[in-house]
Amino acid sequence: MTSFFLPIFIFFFGLIVGSFLNCVIYRLESKDSFLKGRSFCPHCKNILKWPDLIPVLSFFILKGKCRYCRQKISWQYPLVEISTVAIFLLIFNFLPRQIYFESTGGFSIFDFLPLFYYWIVSSLLIIIFAYDLKHYIIPDRIVYPAILIVGIWYLASGIFSHFYTQYYILNALYSAFASALFFWIIVFISGGKWMGGGDIKLALFMGLFLGFPNILVAFFSSFFLGAIIGLGLILAGKKTMKSEIPFGPFLIIGTFIALFFGEKLINWYLNLI
Repeated sequence: MTSFFLPIFIFFFGLIVGSFLNCVIYRLESKDSFLKGRSFCPHCKNILKWPDLIPVLSFFILKGKCRYCRQKISWQYPLVEISTVAIFLLIFNFLPRQIYFESTGGFSIFDFLPLFYYWIVSSLLIIIFAYDLKHYIIPDRIVYPAILIVGIWYLASGIFSHFYTQYYILNALYSAFASALFFWIIVFISGGKWMGGGDIKLALFMGLFLGFPNILVAFFSSFFLGAIIGLGLILAGKKTMKSEIPFGPFLIIGTFIALFFGEKLINWYLNLI
């Protein structure tokens, strides 16, 4: 029964979290607190009532328009909510069985600690993805807490469990340093034209979070997707060679690819050579 109800709970929990992430993304720009204050329409400033705040459903019931001023509601809102559900379910299905503290089979209370850890980190990544895509800025108010949370996780895991040994912690630290250095060199050589300082911080987080060799999968995926989509936009006439394209979203996608499929992709590649 637990295996039946947990995915349903995670589905609705993901929708609620996704709705909250939308609030955070908007209030990061306005610099308002996202811990207090009621939600409102960004156009007419009317306070939204509960029928306007049902994740995903309200967007389609209202046909993508504010109930009060009839201005269009951004597709960001349902897409962030749906993406949060999808990633939460993927984390539940792919990761817990690989990261138990002291697994003896089945679920225990300790199994949910890594689950919530990955949910929190993935939520921060979703915020960075949407904010950078919209504003071309990787917000320090999100990336610094993400780095801190991963650091605390390694510290706590090293103290209270045998899963994260000295090797894993050193691996993460070396990966973080090398990743940040790699992006710093790109920024230095290009004078900030190819990458920005926010990408350096995000790369440091990625190295710390993923470790080696998964960080290589993340970077390869990011640059490959960035090149393909960038070329597609240029050929479609949407961008030019001089246009600015935010790279943070590609780094986030690469992080999730490495998180869920890194080991399989590495083994597939090694079998080819």
